[in-house]
Amino acid sequence: MQDWQKLNQQSLTAALAQVRKALEQKAGQTENGKKPPAAAEEIWETSALEQLCRSFGLSTFERDLLLLCAGMELEASFASLCAIAQGDPQKPYPTFSLALSALDAPHWSALTPNAPLRRWRLIEVGGGATLTQSPLRIDERILHYLAGVQQLDDRLAGIIEPLPESSQLAPSHQRLAEQLAQTLSQAAGSEMLPAVLLCGEDVASKRAIAAAACKILGLSLHLLQADNLPSNTSELGQFLRLWDREAVLCNSALLLDCDEADVDRNASPIARLIEQINSPLIVTAQDRIRQRQRPVVNFDVSKPTHPEQYMLWEEALGAIGQELPEVIERLVGQFNLNTPAIQAACASNLGQIGLEDNSQTLSDSLWEACRAQARPRMADLAQRIDAGASWDDLVLPEMQFQTLQAIIAHVRQRVKVYERWGFAGKGGRGLGISALFAGPSGTGKTTAAEVIAKQLNLDLYRIDLSAVVSKYIGETEKNLRRVFDAAEGGGAILLFDEADALFGKRSDVKDSHDRHANIEVSYLLQRMEAYRGLAILTTNLKGALDSAFLRRIRFVVQFSFPDATQRAEIWRRIFPKETPLEGVDVNKLAKLSVAGGNIRNIAMNAAFLAADANESVTMKHLLNAARSESAKVEKPLTDSEVKGWISS
Repeated sequence: MQDWQKLNQQSLTAALAQVRKALEQKAGQTENGKKPPAAAEEIWETSALEQLCRSFGLSTFERDLLLLCAGMELEASFASLCAIAQGDPQKPYPTFSLALSALDAPHWSALTPNAPLRRWRLIEVGGGATLTQSPLRIDERILHYLAGVQQLDDRLAGIIEPLPESSQLAPSHQRLAEQLAQTLSQAAGSEMLPAVLLCGEDVASKRAIAAAACKILGLSLHLLQADNLPSNTSELGQFLRLWDREAVLCNSALLLDCDEADVDRNASPIARLIEQINSPLIVTAQDRIRQRQRPVVNFDVSKPTHPEQYMLWEEALGAIGQELPEVIERLVGQFNLNTPAIQAACASNLGQIGLEDNSQTLSDSLWEACRAQARPRMADLAQRIDAGASWDDLVLPEMQFQTLQAIIAHVRQRVKVYERWGFAGKGGRGLGISALFAGPSGTGKTTAAEVIAKQLNLDLYRIDLSAVVSKYIGETEKNLRRVFDAAEGGGAILLFDEADALFGKRSDVKDSHDRHANIEVSYLLQRMEAYRGLAILTTNLKGALDSAFLRRIRFVVQFSFPDATQRAEIWRRIFPKETPLEGVDVNKLAKLSVAGGNIRNIAMNAAFLAADANESVTMKHLLNAARSESAKVEKPLTDSEVKGWISS
C-alpha cells in the first residue's frame, strides 16, 4: 500500500508539472529546453488519476483542466501563475477561459452540465459575471482521491456507513452469497443492472450474505437505512449522483436496508432509488418489493438450519464444543439463532469455556445468553413478566394439571420429535405449539403461564391484543409480525391477553371490515402454528370463539371458577411461610365466592393492614381487606360469606 501511494504521488507530481508547464508558457515564464518530468508508463497506468480518467471517461483536455484545479490546492505556484496568465492579479484562480487558452486540445463541451466534470461533480463552478470567467475548484473528495486517500464523501458520511464483512457464514448462507455474486457478475455488462432483493426476517444473516458476495466480487459494501433516504426529489437526485460517483471511486455496492423502515411512508423514495441508481444495489426487506421497470432478483434468506446451528455452536465453543453434544442439542432445540448471535453468546461466556467440572454452569450460562438475544427487540413490543410462580401457586383439577405438563413436554421435546423422529417431514403445518387458556378473570391463567415459563427457564412476554388490534387495514398484521419476529430467536413464551379483542364467532362477511377481521385472525393463527416457541392465548369467554379457530390450537385449558374446596386450598397456600398468622380459618374464608386473583389481593391487603398495626394477620384484617376488594369489583359481600369471620 505504501509503495502504491509513493508511485501514485510520483505520477500526480509529473502530471501537475505538465500542466504547470502549460501555465508557464501562457504566462511567458517558460525556460527554454526545460521539460517537465514524465511519469513512467507503469506508474501512470495504475495511478488514481488514470483510474479516475478511465472510470469517468475524461478527455485529455478534461483531465488537464481537473489537474489545473488540483494544482491550486497542492502547489503554491499555481495561484500566481493563474493571475499572470490571465493578466489580472485579481484572478489567482483557474477559469474555463484560462483552460481554453492554455491547455491542449480544448473543447467547449467540457464544461457543459452533462459532461463528466460537472455531471460527476469533479469540479465546482463558482459565482462570476460569466461562465468562462467564473472560478473553478476541484471537489474535495476528488482531491483526496487523486492524492491516494480513500475517504467517504462528507456529504454521504451521515447517511451511509461502511459495512464490515462477516467472519463466518453457515454453508447454506455461503451458497446464497455465491449465487448473489454470480447474479451481479453476470449482469455487470447489461444496460440496467438488476437490483438484488434479500427477503426474510433474519437481518444479520442478510447483511452477512451481502457482505460475503461483495467480497467475492472485490467490492466494498456500504449500508443505507431506508429511513435516511431524502424524501425531496432534488435532494434524492443529488444523493444518487454522489453515491454513484462514490461507488466508482471506492469500487463499492450499496445495501439498502428496508427491514426496520416504514416502507409505506418511504415507498416513493425507495422506488426512485431502486429505479435510478447506476451502481450495484442489494436491498434487504421482510417482504418482496415490486418495481415497475428495473429487474429485481429475489433471494429468500432464513436462519441457519438445525444441523448448521449445531455446527456453528461447536465451532464457536472451540475444543470443548465436541464434549458438550447434549448441551448444544438443548440450545439448538429451543433457540433459533443466526451466526452472530451464536458467536455473541459464546463470547459472553469465554470465562467459563475450558474450565474443569463446570459443564452445567457453562450450559446454564449459555442458556441465559440465548434468552437475552430477544430481549432488546421485545422491550418495546411487549411486557416482560417475571416468572416466579411455581406449581404450588396453582390450584386446579388434575386434568388441567396434566394438560399444562403436556405443554411443557411438547416444548422440551419438539426437536427430538420433529427432527430426529421425522414428524416435521410429514408436513410443515401445525408444528408450532399453541394453547388457549379460557376462564374468568383471576382463575390462574397468567399464573399458569408463569409456571410454564419457570419450568422451561424461558422469558414470558405479555402482549395485550386489545392494544395490538388496529382499525387500519393491515396494521394489526404488521404489529403481530413485529412481535413474532422479535421473539423468534430467543424462544420466548408469548402470552396474548384479551384474545376476545380479535377472536369472535365467525360472522358472515358483509363488508370489507368483516373480511379483514377474519384475515387478522387467520394471520395470528398462522404465525402461532409456525412459531418455534410457545404462544398462549387467554380469553374470558371461550364460547365466543369460533370452533374452526379452536381446531387450529393444540391445547385448550379451561380455568373454571374455583369451588369451596379449591378456594380453601388457595387460602392455605396464599400466605408465605414467613407471614405471622393468628386465628386464620381457611374453611370460613373459602365461603367467600371470589377467584384466586381476588384471594391474592385480599391476603396481601390484609398483610399490610396487620403490618401497619404491628399485629399478626387475623380474620379482622382479612374482613376489612375483603370489604375493600368487594367495593373495588362492585360485588357486595353477603352475610353468609363472612358469617363467623370475627366474634361479635
